[in-house]
Amino acid sequence: MTLQTKIVTSSQGLRGEITVPGDKSISHRSIMFGALAHGKTHVTGFLQGEDNLSTLNAFQSMGVTIDQHSNGELTIHGCGLHGLQEPTDVLDCGNSGTTIRLMSGLLAGQSFFSVLTGDQYLRKRPMGRVVNPLAQMGAKISGREHGQCAPLAIQGRPLTAIDYTSPVASAQVKSAILLAGLYADGVTTVNEPHLSRDHSERMLRHFGVEVTSFLGGASVAGGQTLQAQDLLVPGDISSAAFFMVAALIVPNSELLIRNVGINPTRSGIIDILQAMNGSVELVDQREVAGEPVADILVKGSQLKGVEISGEFVPRAIDEFPVISIAAACAEGTTVFRDARELRVKETDRIAAMEAVLRVLGVSVESHEDGMTIEGCEQFSGGRVNSCGDHRIAMSSAIAALRAKDPITINDTGAGKSTLSRLLSERLNYINIDTGAMYRTVALAVDRAGIDLNDCCALDQLCQTLDIYFKRDDKIETIWLGDEDVSTLIRTPEMSLLTSRVAACQEVRLHVLQPVKRCVQRC
Repeated sequence: MTLQTKIVTSSQGLRGEITVPGDKSISHRSIMFGALAHGKTHVTGFLQGEDNLSTLNAFQSMGVTIDQHSNGELTIHGCGLHGLQEPTDVLDCGNSGTTIRLMSGLLAGQSFFSVLTGDQYLRKRPMGRVVNPLAQMGAKISGREHGQCAPLAIQGRPLTAIDYTSPVASAQVKSAILLAGLYADGVTTVNEPHLSRDHSERMLRHFGVEVTSFLGGASVAGGQTLQAQDLLVPGDISSAAFFMVAALIVPNSELLIRNVGINPTRSGIIDILQAMNGSVELVDQREVAGEPVADILVKGSQLKGVEISGEFVPRAIDEFPVISIAAACAEGTTVFRDARELRVKETDRIAAMEAVLRVLGVSVESHEDGMTIEGCEQFSGGRVNSCGDHRIAMSSAIAALRAKDPITINDTGAGKSTLSRLLSERLNYINIDTGAMYRTVALAVDRAGIDLNDCCALDQLCQTLDIYFKRDDKIETIWLGDEDVSTLIRTPEMSLLTSRVAACQEVRLHVLQPVKRCVQRC
């Protein structure tokens, strides 16, 4: 969540070449599998966003040595399946559903106790879809609302393989169960109603694990070992999706997006935009570390309305907010079906995008598992709310490229930091990393030794804080007074304290003043 509002305006033809940040899903798994492997895993292109850093910090808290080099390069000193150490504190997953769900499976088979938590948004998201099958394997997991919500307390114990049929097509559910299956006695099988992302299966094979994939699922035998490998993380297609839609809806655009992962379980966005008459071409297709990669050439197009349902949905579930912007620019009617999963993301994305589109003058009607959108020539301006969801914020920014009047976006800082920064630079918007600001406030609170329940002391402290950013040769640093605290705020201890600082509404009101001062300084 941010405390800033930004106003963005229309654009004319977008032309050039860009690269997007590394794939978030693959970056998460590079840390997890590298930590569980024997030997040193070298990673290039790691996405250094808040979600992935939550995973990195969690494994460091369990005794894994991870050397962070420049430009997204890491060296992970693997400790094997049974080499993790019991953490001395709660593991903070931040806002990352991937972190908490996959780690639930991984930690279920350990020999120690652990607790997983997250920010106020993550603690509202459903965890029963992971906890329930893990319990069938013998896992001992307790949490809020009978294990349906974080925090989750996990007492590791021996596990037994299961043949599980998931009611939803979810890569997070499937991956959590397969990771637990590595610690289980026997062969663990996961069946799905539709094919979900298969990054875990591909990377496990890259690390030497035998994984059987079949139409509608995957299986893995317990007791296998992982061997360290080098990894090159391709560009994230979910990040590329915003620029793809931007180029499509702005006339006379021609944009080349280089080195993008086009995994068939993730490339639904390409198929959908092509079905909408979008000029989207794959150039120089190749394979890197088991993952298909290509450059994507996108040209401005007159899009057509389509119906999107069935197997397309899980292959593009994260891209639906920005696809709805494309649909609103298309000729005719676009209908989304079978996308009920959107209602339990960071926010209810169906309701959130319906509200955004209505403000922009689009005729839209939501239903339980999707939306019906009537295309229009141009959006009106207005004030929209991201609801604290980064994809809603960034999709709204893309919509501004086709608006006749300014669009004001509340909660724009909800954008996950790496992509929101790139989007801001490319579209000439202002970006303020409020996540780093909250971390800096947490550092100041820690140094002052203030009790988080002492509202008066917090208020007095926050009124005196001087927090600001400096940018030199495209390197951004954050300062507290005359001290560069960019590194100090990224420790596991600060991550945990920041989560506590940001979780309480009263505290968030108290830290408003330094955030406002930073906004005014920009």
